[in-house]
Amino acid sequence: QVQLVESGGGLVQAGGSLRLSCAASGRISSDYAMGWFRQAPGKEREFVATINRSGTTVYADSVKGRFTSSRDNAKNMVYLQMNSLKPEDTAIYYCALTFRYYSGSNSLESYEYWGQGTQVTVSS
Repeated sequence: QVQLVESGGGLVQAGGSLRLSCAASGRISSDYAMGWFRQAPGKEREFVATINRSGTTVYADSVKGRFTSSRDNAKNMVYLQMNSLKPEDTAIYYCALTFRYYSGSNSLESYEYWGQGTQVTVSS
């Protein structure tokens, strides 16, 4: 069983930056990947980024060049550094973990554990 706790969301002006953190606890001894997803009001949850055990990342086209995901396996932490934020980035951001798709995935159903979400609001 795995528990994910997110933090770092908040209100920021367009062009600003935020760093989201996701702390994982529980039985995390095998190879796994983590992902970031977001859900804006009235929209479906969408893929943002994924990072595998080795730190290899894949990003959605909408955030490439602006967002960077990283992880600290010793601390069971994953991060999402968000730069050059735009109003359209406003959403609830979720971290997620998968043991099965340990190479990473952009699919919602690939992830077995989810954080509670943290609100990111970007003002114009």
